[in-house]
Amino acid sequence: MVDYIDELELGICLRINALSQKAAIRRFFTAISRLGNWPAYVIVGVACAASLESGAPLFLIQSLLTAGAGILAYKGLKTRLVRERPYIRHNGIVAAAAPLDRYSFPSGHTMHAVSFAILYSAHVPAVIWIMAPFALLVAASRVVLGLHYPTDVAVGGALGATLAYSSLAVFA
Repeated sequence: MVDYIDELELGICLRINALSQKAAIRRFFTAISRLGNWPAYVIVGVACAASLESGAPLFLIQSLLTAGAGILAYKGLKTRLVRERPYIRHNGIVAAAAPLDRYSFPSGHTMHAVSFAILYSAHVPAVIWIMAPFALLVAASRVVLGLHYPTDVAVGGALGATLAYSSLAVFA
């Protein structure tokens, strides 16, 4: 089944990954992807906490616990589902950046980007204008850089949204 889905997505992956052949595009999406490793979330999270009149410690704890739950979820899925990255499976796709691990499903970068976009925006609504576009760029970067299939980022985004809304419900 995974092989069939991989083949269905191959054409899309090839077209999107071809963008990475342009140096400026590759550099831009590599920078976005690196920021999505963790720096952007720490910077925006600390700024959000500083802007809260009360509840900053609880907000930071919620953010850390949500991130931890996300790491456990996506690592557990990756090691069980073992979907090879597009650049490993298909000769026409180039890895324009180094991956953090071997497998692609789901996209942890996208999961965290969506999770933090929702979580931070729930506490500080003004950051939606920064976090939503950033989450979309992180998701796009993963396919442009040849590291993920579109379904990897779609499921990563859904998982991130589920984590964020679950966290908001628990901490309500």
